[in-house]
Amino acid sequence: MDKVNALGEYLRARRGQVRPEDVGLVAGRRRRVSGLRREELAMLAGISSDYYLRLEQGRDQNPSAQVIDALARALLLDPAATAHLHELAGARTRRRARPRIERIPTGTALLIDQLPMPAYVSGRYLDVLAANAPARALSPNFAPGKNLLRQVFLDPGDRELHVDWERATASVVGGLRAAAGADPEDPNLAALVGELSMRSDRFRSLWARADVGHRRDGTSHMQHPQVGELHLRREKLAVVGADGQQLVIYHAEPGTDSARALALLGSIAVTDARDNARADEDATR
Repeated sequence: MDKVNALGEYLRARRGQVRPEDVGLVAGRRRRVSGLRREELAMLAGISSDYYLRLEQGRDQNPSAQVIDALARALLLDPAATAHLHELAGARTRRRARPRIERIPTGTALLIDQLPMPAYVSGRYLDVLAANAPARALSPNFAPGKNLLRQVFLDPGDRELHVDWERATASVVGGLRAAAGADPEDPNLAALVGELSMRSDRFRSLWARADVGHRRDGTSHMQHPQVGELHLRREKLAVVGADGQQLVIYHAEPGTDSARALALLGSIAVTDARDNARADEDATR
């Protein structure tokens, strides 16, 4: 990720995603680019080509809200992507130091341990900060110390778990883009993006598309090695007072095969936790 000119990087990426015919232009036979040319985007946004070039090259870093809105309309951005563009345009003035270690509120940690369904808390860049036993039974990657991005792109077991892996990976990268908007120059983000871009063709392709945002709720289709097929709803709730943290909860429609399988998985998690506690107790005697 370009740590100096995140706004220009994003504009270039989105410009490449818009076909001329999408905005009423004729592509022509001699076109060498798949998306819009700079001068075409400038025309559609109602700004000069020279001014747009300065924005994309990072030589003008104080565009007005009106200019950003005009560019968003020309690029056919949805509300989430438009908000991201505004964040990038103003990020340099809002940048602040972040704590090196993310900690979840005590009340949130107590809550997830009392939930009967799988639940975990993820940080700004999808590090798992806390997880209950059902979550760890659903996937060993839903455990503190794991990074969900690394696991979903690099762990073959995670790909086998997620039947809807293509959709899941697109969603998680869009969520990372949204999280990055508040601080695109964060060195931790740059390191994570650089690592995954080198190690995963799928991640590199998705990041280049520059899609922003993920659904705060949705469904996950999984094939679990112990309980079989699961169709689960996934709820993502912001943790109040914790910058960028989310509480993620999986649950099933009542009365379905998935609900019964999830209940069985919960029983397995309880039994495993009890056996582990007994083993620890025996080891200390």
